[in-house]
Amino acid sequence: MARIALAAACVLASAIAAAGEQKYEPLSASVQAALHRSVADQASPRLAFASEAEGMVWLTEMSKRLETHVSDAAERDKFLITVHYEATRAGLDPQLVLGVIHVESGFRKYTISKAGARGYMQVMPFWMTLIGESGHNLFNLRTNLRYGCTILRHYLDIEGGDTFRALGRYNGSLGKSRYPNAVLRAWSGNWEYKAGDRVIATPTVYAGEGR
Repeated sequence: MARIALAAACVLASAIAAAGEQKYEPLSASVQAALHRSVADQASPRLAFASEAEGMVWLTEMSKRLETHVSDAAERDKFLITVHYEATRAGLDPQLVLGVIHVESGFRKYTISKAGARGYMQVMPFWMTLIGESGHNLFNLRTNLRYGCTILRHYLDIEGGDTFRALGRYNGSLGKSRYPNAVLRAWSGNWEYKAGDRVIATPTVYAGEGR
């Protein structure tokens, strides 16, 4: 029994991420209501491309890249379709969201940070009572991505579209460059996507602190 308990503790320790945390900030009633509506939407996930063929090209390419993290092909497809849908509906670049997940959890569903953030996008539990429902499961794929994308969109709006500063807020490290640059490098190095001859949203990595 002692060995089983030790093994369980090791598994739990390995699942704890080095990610930061979103900071609790009071929201105006209108912002809180808008975020709640966003989290509550239950439309079925789907790829949002101009054509089915374009969607399949993207899905095939992203699935190849994700294979080192997720071995099952059907699970990869479900994950990627959900990422694309939730990012797009929040007005985010899906490639940016993949970069966030890469850094936050390494695509591990049950990751828990030292601060208590949960799941793929490392969502802090206080968001459930602030904009969602206390019974929501932040380890559920769609629930986690719905919250994570809604929160990141909120921070982008606060920062006037400044991705670098929005990422700092998402990680609870606003004014420091380490986390935003890690996400931007993951985005450009692992998840940048070229549609035909067009590069979709090339990210820029910044030097120094205090931005």
